[in-house]
Amino acid sequence: MLKALAFSGLLLVSSPDFGPSEEMFDELKNAPSEEEANDVALDIWASWMESGSDAADLVMERAVQAQAFGDLGHARALYDRVIAIQPDYAEAWNRRATVFLAEENYPEALRDVNEALRLEPRHFGAWGGLGAVLEGLGSKDEALAAYQKALEIYPLFPSAQRGINRIRREQEGRPV
Repeated sequence: MLKALAFSGLLLVSSPDFGPSEEMFDELKNAPSEEEANDVALDIWASWMESGSDAADLVMERAVQAQAFGDLGHARALYDRVIAIQPDYAEAWNRRATVFLAEENYPEALRDVNEALRLEPRHFGAWGGLGAVLEGLGSKDEALAAYQKALEIYPLFPSAQRGINRIRREQEGRPV
């Protein structure tokens, strides 16, 4: 009996843990340069691409490729499949949100980015996406808050910095 408990404990300890570690977020927050922060951010993104399901990962890879080639309809359909396979996979929700954002389908983008953030509140990309969605909807103050939240997680996040600068220039009456 004790041997069985020890063995089951070993299985629990050695089971795969998907997603970025706290240490990765600490490194991201404290990175001394943009280059080092970008390297850590890429490691976090790579970690987010692992869903825990080989099937979901394969479909996700194809969806990302379709999106990269501009085939947004196909990418969206593939993200739908990934979400059906792994409904708690934040990156699939985030990626589908970016498709909806590119299509200027703000209600659907807002729904998906909010789901991504519910599943992974540290998702700086989703916070940046939320800022872009809110900016597209004309909610500049809320967009600033979302971009600021992204910067709390990833202080040197270029797209959040650009979003904040763009909104501030617009608020000051300067050309964007």
